[in-house]
Amino acid sequence: MLKKRLGLLFALMLLVVGLVACGDDEDTSSGDNGSSGDNGSSEEEVVIDFMHLWPEGSSKQHNMIVQTIVDEFEAENENVTVEMEILGNEQYKEKLSVLGSSDDLPDVGMTWGGGFINPYVSGNMFADLTELDTDIFIPGTTEAYAVDGATYGLPLELNITPMYYNQAMFDEYGVDVPETLDELKAAITTLNDNDMTPITLGNRDAWTGSMWYMYLADRIGGPSTITDAISGDISFESEALIQAAAELQELVEMGAFINGTNGLGNDEAKGYFINEQAAMYLMATWDLPEWTTNEDNPQEFRDSIGYFKFPTVEGGAGDINSYVGGPGVGLFVAENSDVKDEAKDFVGYFVERWGEMSVTDAGVIPATKVDTGSLDLPQMYIDILNDLNEASNLTLYADVQMSAEAADVHLNMIQALFMGEVTPEEFAAAHEEALRAE
Repeated sequence: MLKKRLGLLFALMLLVVGLVACGDDEDTSSGDNGSSGDNGSSEEEVVIDFMHLWPEGSSKQHNMIVQTIVDEFEAENENVTVEMEILGNEQYKEKLSVLGSSDDLPDVGMTWGGGFINPYVSGNMFADLTELDTDIFIPGTTEAYAVDGATYGLPLELNITPMYYNQAMFDEYGVDVPETLDELKAAITTLNDNDMTPITLGNRDAWTGSMWYMYLADRIGGPSTITDAISGDISFESEALIQAAAELQELVEMGAFINGTNGLGNDEAKGYFINEQAAMYLMATWDLPEWTTNEDNPQEFRDSIGYFKFPTVEGGAGDINSYVGGPGVGLFVAENSDVKDEAKDFVGYFVERWGEMSVTDAGVIPATKVDTGSLDLPQMYIDILNDLNEASNLTLYADVQMSAEAADVHLNMIQALFMGEVTPEEFAAAHEEALRAE
């Protein structure tokens, strides 16, 4: 009896196997005939990891635009999800460096041009985006992201760095807008005499103080001085670069900057300007939204903010229309991304939409071409655009031009200069040694 039952069970198992096999044959056949089975009716789900540096708290408009672009892209690509990680500027740089050391970059991230991208390109970590480098960009803006003729990042912004000032404070204390360094020093003295902080500066991250040094080097030695010293065409121990360090130290010693500047982050320092506790603030045009469209800042305050070009130095070779600036942050695609094609599609979509939206929604100068005549823009934005059209030179931020190792020395020396821990000659010598050791 047991044998019969076992035999019956075995026969049933063979029958089930046979039916399954027939079903597989039928599915294959129907697929060959073009029938829409499960595999043909839906695309594979794709997740793009995107890391950026515009938190909602400190970069409200930027953050809102990014979220809108991501939402639109997902709506147009139903099988794609963009997962974002958002960090502040310095935290972002630190994490990118850590991820790069293990070749575990996000599918899409933000980068800077110049020397910043070199280790990522030489390490085969950034994908070639030359195919996306189209004529929508302002000529010359993508060159900062190019290595050996190939483009490895697409810029989102084009920045110059003016000095913002509070006109109401200037009027209250009888301060005129300075056009020369001597006039700036006179304004600083007047503000100090009235117990008002002349200039706020968050030099904890040192790239902020670097811009002051770069402008002084430009105004004293001429527009190519910093770039020539970094490239090795001239020595960093040239007279103009030492004099620039001496002038910056003099400004520190005369109380130009907020107390404790080396311990303040940039966002903290900006808060003193926004809260009208400091009269001036040197920062790139990525902060234009703060003074034009950010409704978190009172209209009365925004109406009081103006700007002026960094003053000239008597006897110097610099031009007042020469700026520290250039292409700002851009986007990269990781070479080893598992979704590289979709990531490139996202980057191409992002830069075009960013150019369209950032102008009106955030007052940001994009790296893509803008028809300003058809847009209703804040007056400060129009004035900045006109200045950009008249610019005689744009010098890319020094730490971005340098290798990571040399940039570390540069930023450490900037802080040491502010603290009076090095002489201008020692400052210059440290740079020369670091740059020639590469």
